[in-house]
Amino acid sequence: MSETLTIGTRGSKLALWQANWVKSALESVNADVSIELTVIKTRGDKILDVPLAKIGGKGLFVKEIEQALLDGFIDIAVHSMKDMPADIPTGLRIGAVPKRETPHDVLISRHGEKLSALGQNARVGTSSLRRAAQLKHKRPDICIIPLRGNLDTRLKKMKTANLDGIILAAAGVHRLNMKNRITEYLPFETMLPAVGQGALCLETRSDDVKTQQSLAPLDDPETRTAIGAERAFLNRLEGGCQVPIAAYGQMEKDRLKLKGLVSDLEGIRMLKADISGLPEQSNIMGKKLAEQLITAGADEILEALKTEID
Repeated sequence: MSETLTIGTRGSKLALWQANWVKSALESVNADVSIELTVIKTRGDKILDVPLAKIGGKGLFVKEIEQALLDGFIDIAVHSMKDMPADIPTGLRIGAVPKRETPHDVLISRHGEKLSALGQNARVGTSSLRRAAQLKHKRPDICIIPLRGNLDTRLKKMKTANLDGIILAAAGVHRLNMKNRITEYLPFETMLPAVGQGALCLETRSDDVKTQQSLAPLDDPETRTAIGAERAFLNRLEGGCQVPIAAYGQMEKDRLKLKGLVSDLEGIRMLKADISGLPEQSNIMGKKLAEQLITAGADEILEALKTEID
């Protein structure tokens, strides 16, 4: 007898691509499962004329979908992992983490110049405090222009807002088949990614064992391990999605390597550290790396940042 599962997703072109990818992947490994999509508008989708950091950094693109999951209107929530707050609501769990797309950020420039070749006081669009801080650290002369909206909207605004370039997550550009627009993949030394960037989060109810079993074939252990370390780092720093915190974990042979960063808004005071260890210690590693940065002054930076944003 066929089972029907309902996926909850945002309605953007990228979110729908991600949800449909999960739908196809689930149907390919579960012949008796039928998948439906339900589009849910989140607070982050409704408020488009205010910088994200000004409307609250936690759960802007996930809260309404998580509520629908808790209420039983949907069975699976598909999120971009980088949108996930550090804490998962009681009653929910991360059911699967598929293999990660490239975590890099990319520059799409108007006239094809790489970041180092952009003119003095170049205007670069981004909605991310993390990206802005790292850009300012690398190029203090650059003018950061707040930029929100879907990929098509941001590309159009490059012309209408007279921008020299925009910074985006490579994963979204790849998934929407727009690789040809990329000018430069920014190295981690220049732009460390957001926690979870490039990965998907398939969220379920904690007590829904059957759905969790259906999702199990989509889970990638290496990605889940790396993401676990990054999220433990974020959780220890009590950071939301819209603060200058970055981290990237990667398996290299049998070792997990984790890099972390905390910065002030202007990229003047920027703390970086890295750690390596056994994959089964991923959560401990994330907390330990956060403690290293806290000892170096990360808590002072984040406390001052809360005051600035408020």
